[in-house]
Amino acid sequence: MTANSFQLLVSDDWRDYELLDSGDMRKLERFGNVRVNRPDPQALWKPKAPVANWKADATFASKDDEDDRGAWSFPGKEPPDEWPISWDALKLNARLAAFRHMGVFPEHSVHWRWAANQVKAAMRPVKALNLFGYTGMMSLALAQAGAEVVHLDASPKSIAQGRQNAAMSGLDGAPIRWICDDAMKFVEREMRRGSQYEAIVLDPPKFGRGPKNEVWRFETDFPKLLEHVRALMSERPLFVIATVYAVRLSYAAVGQSLAGAMGYGKVQCGEMAIREAAGRDLVLPTGLFARWTPS
Repeated sequence: MTANSFQLLVSDDWRDYELLDSGDMRKLERFGNVRVNRPDPQALWKPKAPVANWKADATFASKDDEDDRGAWSFPGKEPPDEWPISWDALKLNARLAAFRHMGVFPEHSVHWRWAANQVKAAMRPVKALNLFGYTGMMSLALAQAGAEVVHLDASPKSIAQGRQNAAMSGLDGAPIRWICDDAMKFVEREMRRGSQYEAIVLDPPKFGRGPKNEVWRFETDFPKLLEHVRALMSERPLFVIATVYAVRLSYAAVGQSLAGAMGYGKVQCGEMAIREAAGRDLVLPTGLFARWTPS
């Protein structure tokens, strides 16, 4: 079984986020009222305005633009530690986090909306598992659409931020279980318990460690995890979404891995991107994705 042809999913449905300019391996973004200048190795073209002329409230610098390690600097008054932004009816706190992160990946909004629509259209109970769930926007979108959600991440800080985002969005009473655990260990326990899900989302890193120093390596663990995902799907499944960053793979490799693990159904795969707001017909690629549906 093979995956379908390439698709480019472009995130352009934000009010509180914009990609203002990009190029020379940098990107200028707006999160709410705060402008940030961050490295991006995919922005190989020339920016609309020279990077030296960009006006940012915070700039992240690292020794190597492909290295996440570095530090934030501020030309003027330092922005707050965190500040609220919104996507649709959901709210979250943006923050100048370590390793150039901002507490959210804006390009994932294409999956939040699609997944929520799938849950609403099902018109039946849906149990969803969100692995490597970070600060919880997918979990909130699923819960708001009516799903019962298990949100898992190895970082206690990300779990705490997810709970905070849920409270800000009026979903602190929603059916979301917030679990800090190693993804592989949790999934294997769920298999032994006979747990099943109608929807599973996974956003694994290239390399990571669980709360008890468990090691995750994408090349060896991703295929195994996909096999486990297949075992956890219910008899009436809705979808699986996988997103992948910072690995030397083609979208076809990700899509065909998911298709092979599931063994039936339909897989769409391609790249995620963000549309630039600088008046050019330009998108910034961000990562790979694959979506499986049963038909």
